[in-house]
Amino acid sequence: MPLYEYRCSACHRHVTILVRDSSRPLACPDCGSTGLSRLFSRFAIVRSEQAAYDDILSDSQLVKGLENDDPRALAEWNRKMSGETSEAAPEYKEMLSRMEAGESPVGGAKTSEEH
Repeated sequence: MPLYEYRCSACHRHVTILVRDSSRPLACPDCGSTGLSRLFSRFAIVRSEQAAYDDILSDSQLVKGLENDDPRALAEWNRKMSGETSEAAPEYKEMLSRMEAGESPVGGAKTSEEH
């Protein structure tokens, strides 16, 4: 159940609402109006993660590979984001090996290039 931020058109307040059922109309908890506009929420990134994101975004080949669903690019992204820890589970290491070979991370599935 996600939290979303809205601006109420009636009372002009910024409100955060826990959305339990997306099929039900939402109402401002302050004034009851249903005239809500969804806002983009802020999020925080730990400084060390920010460096990894900057590194990834500055690598045009990697970004192009991610945009094209290249398993090799996804494996490289995983390694950069995890800091290449040697404590990874054997299943994770096996998945990375498959992706580095250009295969789908899910065993037996073909990549878009193989179809």
